[in-house]
Amino acid sequence: MRVRVLFFAGLRERAGSGSIDLEGLLPGATVRDVRRAVEERCPALASVPAAAAVNLEYAPPERVVADGDEVAFLPPVSGG
Repeated sequence: MRVRVLFFAGLRERAGSGSIDLEGLLPGATVRDVRRAVEERCPALASVPAAAAVNLEYAPPERVVADGDEVAFLPPVSGG
């Protein structure tokens, strides 16, 4: 299974890219599994909290992803 992973703001800087393609995920993989695979590939992201979205909709860690999905990780936002 293959998914495209997008990074925004500080996550993009830490990853060194705005996106990566992850291949080899098993059927039934979750957003949490995607995050773990991303952290293995880019350890600099391991300590950064982030919200996830699947196909433009916010998603909890237990959300199952499908082949061809787009998973985005967004860092916390602060304003003032």
